[in-house]
Amino acid sequence: MRDHHSHREHGDGRDGFEKRPGRERGGRGPRVFAPGDLKLLLLALIAEQPCHGYDLIRQIEGMFDGAYSPSPGVIYPTLTFLEESEMITGDAEGGKKRYSVTDAGRQSLSDQAIALEGVRMRIDVSKRSLRGHDRPAEIHEAVHNLRHALQLHHGRWSPEEIIRVAALLNNTAKAIVDGPAVQAAQENAE
Repeated sequence: MRDHHSHREHGDGRDGFEKRPGRERGGRGPRVFAPGDLKLLLLALIAEQPCHGYDLIRQIEGMFDGAYSPSPGVIYPTLTFLEESEMITGDAEGGKKRYSVTDAGRQSLSDQAIALEGVRMRIDVSKRSLRGHDRPAEIHEAVHNLRHALQLHHGRWSPEEIIRVAALLNNTAKAIVDGPAVQAAQENAE
């Protein structure tokens, strides 16, 4: 069921990841949320416990066992939409907004209870797909560390640093795809 604010829904993929044609540079992985899913999920999480945007990012990352972490560029515009729709309120607390659900937000959740169950089921399916059934915990932790390193680096991207980090990541990806046999052959050829 769509609410009376549906004409303002994001139709540009800001609800979550979406696959862009041809995986051009800057493209993202497979779409995680269907249109409207992220709004409903955020509303439900805030209804469970008032929290900050960063807390919501971490909660969603936990739902996906770390295999997906929504970016602030996805979360905060959605929170703004929910706030403008009077589904949540944001109170400044120590320089950060803490979001709480409104009566209208609770009513919307009640009206969309079945849709919310569908969102949670799709998260379970996406989690298995994104994480893979056979990814060892050590690899999962290494991927988490890589994401964290990239987030810490945010905003300090000189042209030289972009080339350096892109080369590191692309070479690592190629080595993973090629496997140990190709790598050993290349080392023996040197």
